[in-house]
Amino acid sequence: MPTVQVSGVEVAYARVGHGPPLVLAHGAGLDGRMWQPQLTDLADEFTVVAWDEPGAGRSSDLPAGFGLPDFAHCLAAVIEAVGLGPAHVAGLSWGGTVVLELYRHHPELVRTLLLVDTYAGWKGSLAPEEVAARVEGAKRMLAEPPEKFDPRLPGLFAGAPPAAFASLLDEMARDVRPESMRAQLSLMAEADERDLLPHISVPTLLLWGELDVRSPLAVARAFQEAIPGSDLVVLPGAGHVSNLETPERFSSAVREFCRGHA
Repeated sequence: MPTVQVSGVEVAYARVGHGPPLVLAHGAGLDGRMWQPQLTDLADEFTVVAWDEPGAGRSSDLPAGFGLPDFAHCLAAVIEAVGLGPAHVAGLSWGGTVVLELYRHHPELVRTLLLVDTYAGWKGSLAPEEVAARVEGAKRMLAEPPEKFDPRLPGLFAGAPPAAFASLLDEMARDVRPESMRAQLSLMAEADERDLLPHISVPTLLLWGELDVRSPLAVARAFQEAIPGSDLVVLPGAGHVSNLETPERFSSAVREFCRGHA
């Protein structure tokens, strides 16, 4: 896998295909392997790049004090390393919050935004009591001894995890580093990107699972109201990790949107 060094942090990413760059940012407790269907489905038309963010997958551990802007700067370095100019940039869940922070600091690297089942940070999208409940749940999860640690958050899928990706999900869960998960969820709890949304001037797709209970459709509609000219596509029957529950519909929506803003 190619890597890029950013202030002593080694960031790994997968790169397949040819064409305009499409960069994919994964959710918390996951890594770039979650984009396996899109790496396969979209490589015929795009240079598809799926990073392992610092602290995840094949990238190095998080340095002390690593913040949301640091994630954004690392993602910017990946886009620059790909060397194909501004990219279509997609982020799911926590990855969408990272992508928003990327746009805040490096808008010149973003051709379009694809925000998938995400948040303007938990603080920016959820009621305070829901944020507090999630923080308490995260504390309990992270307090478990190593042999009982399970980073899979509740409500990721509308039903049972898709059987086709069960082994992949297990592999990613085994590789999660508790300190990375602690940092991701702590940053998400405090993040509030609402001030940025009205100033987004690139084409933006909001791609949402109809049955997402972690980031309900009300969050998507708040994004649509705040981001000028944004489009909302709802994926029937899908939950929070919609790219794995309905991969064909998901990839088709991404292809159509990116084609329309080549």
